[in-house]
Amino acid sequence: MKQMIRDDIKAALITAMKGGDKDGTAAIRLIQSAIKNRDIEARTQSPVADDDALIVEVLQKMVKQRRESIEMFEKGNRQELADKEKAEVAVIEGFLPAQMSAEETAAAIEAIKADLGATGMKDMGRVMAELKARHAASLDMSKASAAVKAALS
Repeated sequence: MKQMIRDDIKAALITAMKGGDKDGTAAIRLIQSAIKNRDIEARTQSPVADDDALIVEVLQKMVKQRRESIEMFEKGNRQELADKEKAEVAVIEGFLPAQMSAEETAAAIEAIKADLGATGMKDMGRVMAELKARHAASLDMSKASAAVKAALS
């Protein structure tokens, strides 16, 4: 049976606690809390087939929030707070699947363009939807948007 991200997170929490890693333990508890909140939200919706996809979505959202915080803290000269957020980002990213390189992203976009017969900007929505469906876990969708726009123009 495939190891789930959820199981990796539980195992990492135990390791961090046993190793006395207070910052790691705190960051992993934040991750578990965010996942639990998402699980509670999901109860009212239709069941999700892929648990890992749901967790990746939660983790990507957490990374995005922390990157925004880091930017704000650095602008406000609060480097110690920015460093704390950076440490959390490192822990969170440890549970995310490997991200696609720029070359791999470009190749994926070209493949989708060919599959859909996409030719111009009018196809942007269709290409983005397909890209998200196929590669959401291994792509930063905010960066992918610019790449799709470049490929279609």
